[in-house]
Amino acid sequence: MKTLRIGTGAGFAGDRIEPAVELARHGNLDYLVFECLAERTIALAQQAKMQNPQAGFDPLLERRMRAVLPVCYQNKTRIISNMGAANPEIAGQRTLEIARELGLQGLRIAIVCGDDVHDQIVHDKFALMETGQTLADLAKPVISANAYLGAGPIVRALADGADIVLTGRVADPAMFLAPLIHEFGWAMDDWQKLGRGTLVGHLLECGGQISGGYYADPGIKDVPDIANLGFPLAEVQENGNATITKVAGTGGVVSVATCSEQLLYEVHNPAAYLQPDVIADFSNVTMVQDGPDRVNISGGNGHARTGTLKVSVGYVDSFVGEGQISYAGANCVARGRLALDIVDQRLKMTGVNCLETRGDLIGLDAILGRYDGDTSQIPEIRARFVGRTATMADAKRIGEEVESLYLNGPAAGGGVTQSARQIVGIVSGLIDQSRVTPTITFLKA
Repeated sequence: MKTLRIGTGAGFAGDRIEPAVELARHGNLDYLVFECLAERTIALAQQAKMQNPQAGFDPLLERRMRAVLPVCYQNKTRIISNMGAANPEIAGQRTLEIARELGLQGLRIAIVCGDDVHDQIVHDKFALMETGQTLADLAKPVISANAYLGAGPIVRALADGADIVLTGRVADPAMFLAPLIHEFGWAMDDWQKLGRGTLVGHLLECGGQISGGYYADPGIKDVPDIANLGFPLAEVQENGNATITKVAGTGGVVSVATCSEQLLYEVHNPAAYLQPDVIADFSNVTMVQDGPDRVNISGGNGHARTGTLKVSVGYVDSFVGEGQISYAGANCVARGRLALDIVDQRLKMTGVNCLETRGDLIGLDAILGRYDGDTSQIPEIRARFVGRTATMADAKRIGEEVESLYLNGPAAGGGVTQSARQIVGIVSGLIDQSRVTPTITFLKA
């Protein structure tokens, strides 16, 4: 039975590069997939593109391509990635330039676009899932609107000979499902196999998260050599069953426990995981440890797709200002609380318009809420005051009030930091699949 080897080169935009190179070099891969788009990432990329038409793709694309292209070219490993973000065309051009600089002749780069549906929805009564309102009711400046494309355009690009496929917004598992459809010749309505391929994609999409990253809890769930965490790969059979593993000698662990945690990650209903290609059903999945760092996966299923695509809409929501200051030694908690009270009063006295505020003592109650127990043995705290505002000017005033605590607040404060930034909000809706038309263009090195 034919087996396809697919590895994960990144599970998010800022992921490490070295494990991807190791995987490309020693993973004996057919495909290396880089998943680099979180919910807000493409909205932030769109902002970058608006300021500079040559920007808007993944900031690490150039470093990643320089690192993995020579190895993938030598090993005939094809690359799929959503590092194109808001600007797949320029991402493709930069990849082409790097390939030529490296002397990698003949590489075919496919650029998948069509996910940007801003013009199609911004003027109609696009319904938002979170509130039931329309996009017009939101009454906020819309930065981006991108539909989650499925595997189809990537499959077509691979069939046309692409060595590298760069996309914008595509459903994460679809990037792993596409090579399975292409290589095994799966029908686009073979729901069981599409469900199983989506399961493989979901397990691989977060990279090191399935090989021990985000899993480690010292003394409870120990992960060996986690600083050298190896990224995962799947050995996928033609029937869609797979084995999850990693390169021998790398750090981390692949076990039924790590795979189970990843299976449930961001899944609301394991029996109905909605994707553009299929409604995947993970409810009867079986996992068996098949040796060190090897887990066999079987039993995934699927049902007919809904015919709609999720659209992620990014908008300018507000601004946030923040200031922090540290206090140490006896009575540090009381001095920290006094500092927060002073900032709160000063913002009101000086007319700073905050939509909401929050004061925390980091190390004491920043996560679980106010702590009123014994604080006599707390050696140090860091006071943090945060406020959400309608203007950048008001956001900056928050950090300024924290800094003024140096000479106008409790004793012995130090280490002030302050920041102010725009808040990009995300809402979602559904668009009929027939309204979205993916396009594919090719570049050749």
